[in-house]
Amino acid sequence: MAKKEKMLKITLVKSTNSSIQVHKATVEALGLRKIGQSVTQKDNEQTRGMCFRVQHLVKVEEV
Repeated sequence: MAKKEKMLKITLVKSTNSSIQVHKATVEALGLRKIGQSVTQKDNEQTRGMCFRVQHLVKVEEV
């Protein structure tokens, strides 16, 4: 039986309108476009680093 991977549920809770370009690009790279939209990503160092960079814009939950 395969080992189940850990996942993160990432939700955009604030607008990126007044954010710097790097934060806008990070949010887009996570797959988020609209406020309230959620995506599920693999729980790894790259995803956690991206979430940390825009932690003021997103809500992260472990699934």
